Amino acid sequence: MKDLDLTTLRLFVAVCDSRSIARVGERENIVPSAISKRLAQLEQDLGCRLLKRIRRGVEPTAAGETLREHARGLLGAARRITDDMNAYTSGTSGLVRLMATTSSVAEFLPDDIAEFLKHPAHHAIRVNVQEQFSRDVVRALREGSVSLGVCWDAADLSGLQTLPYRHDHLAIVTHEGHALAGRTDMAFVDSFEFDHVALPAASAVQLMLARAAAATGQSIRYRAEVSTFEAALRVVRSGLGISVVPREVAQPLAAAFNLRIIPLTDAWAQRRFAICFQDERSLSAAAKLLAGHLAEAGRKSQAWHP
Repeated sequence: MKDLDLTTLRLFVAVCDSRSIARVGERENIVPSAISKRLAQLEQDLGCRLLKRIRRGVEPTAAGETLREHARGLLGAARRITDDMNAYTSGTSGLVRLMATTSSVAEFLPDDIAEFLKHPAHHAIRVNVQEQFSRDVVRALREGSVSLGVCWDAADLSGLQTLPYRHDHLAIVTHEGHALAGRTDMAFVDSFEFDHVALPAASAVQLMLARAAAATGQSIRYRAEVSTFEAALRVVRSGLGISVVPREVAQPLAAAFNLRIIPLTDAWAQRRFAICFQDERSLSAAAKLLAGHLAEAGRKSQAWHP
């Protein structure tokens, strides 16, 4: 099979999306016959039919749908390569791809990265941050699609190198009029009789709460499920339930939302985060500088308690 041509793939995706060769030709300033010739050659090279005629244009076959999804990935990767190389030609000497958990992005990571980038010695470095669950951070690191990761240190980090970073403390958050609002701290099990607001099932916080509840043989009563910490706090403000979120996330909004924060006394409620990477020797100079800065930020905040 011949090597796939990115221009042909880009036109193929555009035709699939618009369902019209003529419209793509007009938008790209290419005669439709030239596009048709490219697509016919693509079908010949791959040995299968990719498009079928419909009343007012074309649509992808089953094989075409599969190719469209693969092509999107290839074109996206090509754009990232171009962006990365442009970073060097425009005078930027380093681009670091970092993937981090929702908790770290919501709490401390953006400030630490901002401090890093403000340093005169780092003015030529760019940092691309993606937010994902811990398991996805670990998978991306193992696949090599990102250089650095920041995640909960209780994740399966086998095969990766790590540096200690920061910590947070999970807490129950209630409305000021809730029955628990007067508590100064509490065990998680004491909250089971009340309605909870859940985070996504795959999030590190929710997985931890599910394990903690299972260990007691009891279940958590959920009244709502939301996708972000701030959304959880807004639902709590409305009086629909209580929620478990990092104390560090809740504190900035507590006064405005009339919330009460009750730290959990359970040992697992004190969480530690790690900076992760495949192999320090393979990190770029920019990635090493960022990893070192984040680790130092963790030490300064006395976040790591062995």
